[in-house]
Amino acid sequence: MLIVVARYLVTEGHESTVARLLRTNAEASRAEPGCVEFSVYQAIDDPRAFLLYERYTNEDAFQAHRRTQHFKDIIEQQVSPLLDERAWTRVEPVPAQPVGRVTKGCGYVPRYPT
Repeated sequence: MLIVVARYLVTEGHESTVARLLRTNAEASRAEPGCVEFSVYQAIDDPRAFLLYERYTNEDAFQAHRRTQHFKDIIEQQVSPLLDERAWTRVEPVPAQPVGRVTKGCGYVPRYPT
C-alpha cells in the first residue's frame, strides 16, 4: 500500500476553480484500477489550502496515475498554474508490532530482533 499526501496553496481568488477541478480529478482517479482511495480536503481556517489524500495498491499504480490524461490535463495544465505552493510526500503504513512467541523454559522470545 502506498499513500500520497499532497498539499496545495492556491493563489488567492482561485479557490472555487481549483476545488471544482480537484473534484473532477478525484472522480477520474477513483476509477483507476490501482487507486484505493482519493479524497480532497479544504482547510477550514484557510480556504486557499487543500490536502489530497491518495491510496494506491503500490508504487506502479501511483506512477500509472501520474501518466493518466486526466492528471496531465487537470493537475499539470489547469491546477498547477493556479498554485502558490505545491508539495507532496509518499508514505507507507508502519508495520504492525511483531508478534512474539513463548518458548518453554525461555519465556518471551521476540519473533523479530529489536
